[in-house]
Amino acid sequence: MDHACGRARAMRITAVTGQVRSTPFTYGNPAGPHGANRGGNLHLRDIDTLLVKVETDAGITGWGEGFGFNLVRTTHRALEELIAPACLGEDARDIAGLMRRLQRRFHNFGRNGAVTFALSGIDIALWDIAAKAAGKPLHALLGGKRRDRVPAYASLLRYGDPALVGRNVAEVVARGYRRIKLHEVDLGCIRAARDAAPPEVPLMLDINCHHDTVEQAVEFCRAVRGMNVRWVEEPVWPPEDFPAIAAVRAAGGVGIAAGECLGSPESIGAMLAAGAVDVVQPSVTKLGGLSAMLAVRDMAARHGVALVPHCPYFGPGLLATLHVLAAAEVEEPLEYYFADLARPVYPALVPLDGHVAVPDAPGLGLELH
Repeated sequence: MDHACGRARAMRITAVTGQVRSTPFTYGNPAGPHGANRGGNLHLRDIDTLLVKVETDAGITGWGEGFGFNLVRTTHRALEELIAPACLGEDARDIAGLMRRLQRRFHNFGRNGAVTFALSGIDIALWDIAAKAAGKPLHALLGGKRRDRVPAYASLLRYGDPALVGRNVAEVVARGYRRIKLHEVDLGCIRAARDAAPPEVPLMLDINCHHDTVEQAVEFCRAVRGMNVRWVEEPVWPPEDFPAIAAVRAAGGVGIAAGECLGSPESIGAMLAAGAVDVVQPSVTKLGGLSAMLAVRDMAARHGVALVPHCPYFGPGLLATLHVLAAAEVEEPLEYYFADLARPVYPALVPLDGHVAVPDAPGLGLELH
């Protein structure tokens, strides 16, 4: 405590840097991520993770993550060339004030995309610092842990082949997952998944804005209605057409989820106000970090909508999301990409028996590997 002014002494940011981790991976496709396939995953070669490091004059370092995959080098440049210089000398304890200033300073570069992804990584790192300074795990700052482990759902990449879908869904079930998400749009592939999983295991269908019209999306939703589908995700293009999504929700007969492509709590608030979704899916590495995630958590509670964050990545963003779900009043699952990484960022986050243990060490609670 600074007795001269009666408030906590500032903790100044001395450096903001990024580093890209890249690792080969497999996901149950003989063609591999490099080979031609009908799955639509050719944008993935290796799994790339942008780690965001914030250092302070108190000797406390925080780690964050900026979305995402093949874009991370662009986000890395935005972080170090544009945003990092504006952070130097700022008070790491003033998360809300600093993030507000950074967002306003750089808003004309876009309210979604690489700049917002970089800001998200900084915000996560600042929360890591705050929890370490308090000597507490991050979940203690988010309302307190309500569970020691969080169920995970396997988020499968797109295969585009019913035989491959069935084979990998069977493998997912054998590994202990009891919730499964597909990225398939072909009904034959979805039926193969339904046949391969026990009937009580729900499916979630992320179709990535596949349909161009409400009518097409409604037809798809009605076709899968009897398959124990918890939600259809992003049913129609574009993702910002909230009235269209709401119309699909009203007529499709299944739950509707969306939110991963939105870049601010304000945009998610507009989606919720439109009554578009049953499940909201903010991404901590896209939306503005943990601060934005907490704002959406409050909005979702007010609207009576389930909060199931988007987190198919492997670094501090996944770990921060785990803390959010550990502290959530209602248990919801952690999204985990069904991909085996040669070098996991956090080996302890690989689900065991369909669950991930919640760390209790200060900050994010796990060391980087």
